[in-house]
Amino acid sequence: MKQSIVTLDMEGVLTPEIWIAVSEKTGIPELRRTTRDEPDYDKLMRERLAILDERALKLSDIQACIGELRPLPGAKEFLDELRSFVQVVILSDTFEQFASPLLRQLNWPTLLCHRLIVENDRIVDYQLRIREQKREAVAAFKRMNYHVIAGGDSFNDTAMLSEAHEGILFRAPDGVKQQFPQFPAVETYADLMELIQGKLA
Repeated sequence: MKQSIVTLDMEGVLTPEIWIAVSEKTGIPELRRTTRDEPDYDKLMRERLAILDERALKLSDIQACIGELRPLPGAKEFLDELRSFVQVVILSDTFEQFASPLLRQLNWPTLLCHRLIVENDRIVDYQLRIREQKREAVAAFKRMNYHVIAGGDSFNDTAMLSEAHEGILFRAPDGVKQQFPQFPAVETYADLMELIQGKLA
């Protein structure tokens, strides 16, 4: 029997969407766009960086918004229980400089993500740790002989879900569910937990 590992997206699965929260706090509606709306991550990030530059929004401004966020209701309890019987890794397209306040509230799960390039509190660029990092991480875990169960909610999670032995959509928008009917789709942490437990090798 193989050892199992669970990989989960962060935003939309365990935490609010950071950019949507920043949009609401700053009153900049253009920042509401996420990978649910724009599957091309680089295009999305270039748009975001241009908006931050235009509005003179600094990293500290965004971190102040993130500092007020809380994990989604039930997320910490779900994650605590899941981590009690299987290894869990969070695979996210967020950035180290954004995630810490939320990770602290989730008991510091392992997170693999990207990094912002910052000069004098100004976000000037971003650095992908590796292209297609979610899919590549799952592929690496498979090479290490893990049975991989992946959960996510967005278009940018579907490569990870496809690469995993078992992929699950969690609170995904209808468009994602319709385009990827091969993945079971659940709406509650209880159902997600039950599905993961049923898929453990």
